[in-house]
Amino acid sequence: MIGKLIVFEGVEGGGKTTQIQLLRNWLLEKKQSSKLFSKFIDIDLEVIVTREPGGTKLGQALRELLLNTDISGEQIQEKAELLLYAADRSQHIEKLVKPYLEKGAIVLCDRFTDSTIAYQGYGRGLDLDLIQKLNHIATGGLKSDLTFWLDIDVKIGLTRAKNRGKIDRMEQADIQFHQRVQQGYQELAKNNPSIVRIDANLTTDKIQEQIQEVLMKKLIEWA
Repeated sequence: MIGKLIVFEGVEGGGKTTQIQLLRNWLLEKKQSSKLFSKFIDIDLEVIVTREPGGTKLGQALRELLLNTDISGEQIQEKAELLLYAADRSQHIEKLVKPYLEKGAIVLCDRFTDSTIAYQGYGRGLDLDLIQKLNHIATGGLKSDLTFWLDIDVKIGLTRAKNRGKIDRMEQADIQFHQRVQQGYQELAKNNPSIVRIDANLTTDKIQEQIQEVLMKKLIEWA
């Protein structure tokens, strides 16, 4: 089985981090214990968890600049924000994602190109064609094999994010910004069959059940 890039997307508070870890644990458990599962996954398969921004050492520094309001000391200009995300993605793809995919790993990534379209395109109102070109340059044309869109009500998601404690720069944006981001994801899902909507308004277990069901079908297809 060649490597697969599986991406998790969605507005703030959708539970991406939790669901990625649960899926990783499920994959590792199944590949070791299930004879049925071994038909689709090599017993030596690696499952890698990463994120954007912040999947590399350079990316971690860029993540601090982008999300920590105490670091930059000034407001980040919108196009500068877009270019910083592109820089993080380029480093991430070349230093981490591609090498693991070439080894045949499953890479579970928290955010990818769709986030830039949704947040900087629909949210900030930047040119979508420009964003598409930058995404292509940063990824070298690499696309996800499967994207889970964790679709949650914007107000519920923001409340969850705020309840976690200190909120980052993106989470501090007004509700209208996040509603535009949600619209972006809705438009992306309409036009991209590799994006699978997951109802993230449900319990953690119910969300994970949806994800596992979809991925099991995909593993059969890929095999």
